[in-house]
Amino acid sequence: MGLLLKEGIDIDLIKTALIAFLSIGFLIFLINFLPFLKTILPNYSLQLAGLIGNTSFLGIPIAIALLPSNTINLTIGFDLGTTLFAWIFGPFFLQKKASLNNNINFKELLKAIQNSPASRGIIGVLIVYLFGLERVLGNYLWIPARIVIVLAIIIVGTRLGIITNKKTSFFNFNKEIKYSIILKLIIMPLFIFFISKTLNFNSNEISAVVLQAGTPSAVSTILMAEAYKTKQKTAAIILFATTIISIITIPILAFLLNTSI
Repeated sequence: MGLLLKEGIDIDLIKTALIAFLSIGFLIFLINFLPFLKTILPNYSLQLAGLIGNTSFLGIPIAIALLPSNTINLTIGFDLGTTLFAWIFGPFFLQKKASLNNNINFKELLKAIQNSPASRGIIGVLIVYLFGLERVLGNYLWIPARIVIVLAIIIVGTRLGIITNKKTSFFNFNKEIKYSIILKLIIMPLFIFFISKTLNFNSNEISAVVLQAGTPSAVSTILMAEAYKTKQKTAAIILFATTIISIITIPILAFLLNTSI
């Protein structure tokens, strides 16, 4: 909310939020619609881990460090779209019982939307704009927003520390986990790159959204897996592996973006 108020809501933010939200939705639909994709990514835990990136905890700090300040709204928008999708549809998918009845429970979906932290943040921002307080509150909330980003990075490290202390071989991947990692670190940023090129984004805009798309799996994927007792170990392994591998892939992405666009 602090970032939204500081930078303001504009067309760039709305545009990238829609790109993130719709891209994740489209890819999940495609995976579940095409049998050969469904075979290699057979459950929502793998799919969400391969599509929901750590856009808040890592993506925004990376963008602040590497990109011009005028691209921050593009980064925040992508994070907003990702967060909305994760917390609206993530719990909805993971708590869905495997049965022959595949009808959408709209009551549960509405509840998920209402409980989404991103939805609440948007409502808060709209209320602030309604009363014309965005400039004043934006300046005050920007400081705690930066503190939260730093603390979020610490939380990521703590979570990874807890994971690595468990007696588990985190590099003994099965094929499904490997495909989820490839989806997250390679296919997702490539998909967003082609979308942004199609939409005639300039070089800084492309870099902003592609770097966000190339972030490792989000901590929220573990939190949701633990909450619904669904493939917790799988979510933990993918988070750990993508975070470690992204130390290499994100600089490569940044280099390729700087040299090719």
